[in-house]
Amino acid sequence: MYSFMGGGLFCAGVGNILLIVSTATDYWMQYRHSSNYMHQGLWRYCVPGKCMTHTDSIAYWDATRAFMILSLLACFIGIVIGVMAFIHYSSFDGFDKTFAAGILFFISCELLICSPTQYTSLSQTLKTLITSVLISCAGFFVLLAMAVYTGVTVNYYGKRYGSWRFSWSYIMGWVAVVLTFFSGMHLIMSINRYTLFSCSSS
Repeated sequence: MYSFMGGGLFCAGVGNILLIVSTATDYWMQYRHSSNYMHQGLWRYCVPGKCMTHTDSIAYWDATRAFMILSLLACFIGIVIGVMAFIHYSSFDGFDKTFAAGILFFISCELLICSPTQYTSLSQTLKTLITSVLISCAGFFVLLAMAVYTGVTVNYYGKRYGSWRFSWSYIMGWVAVVLTFFSGMHLIMSINRYTLFSCSSS
């Protein structure tokens, strides 16, 4: 369990760092305008020597920003819960004992196999499940953000400017998509391995 879980949390942590850098930096795309190379991000656009904040409220920028912020929040909260599960942090034991059986009953048939005394162990599975759902949602939000930005940018800037390209902030966003989805897969596999091990040992 812990090899998959550790790998999933590592991918999520790196993905979250990339999300922060990608969202905050101004190198989503570069283009030539009036014989000068300019670059822009989600919040600012830069000309040689200075950067200025986007003042226009353009729908695709707003959508991209919103999805990136949602992905950051989901990924961060997922990592926190995942780390708590990984180190057997016990602050939520009351919550776990009260709600673990009910929640797991609806998402897994394993309660029919495992004994009632295993609720504490299943609470770790619940935390890991919540982590995997949050991080997978983060990956989905980033995917939506990148798809919206890519589609509009290609159709708009591809026709308006002859010399333009996506830059490293944009590339980091796509790498974050891959890492968050890999993280979700690793965490789901860790749940399966842990549940099978716990139930077979009962």
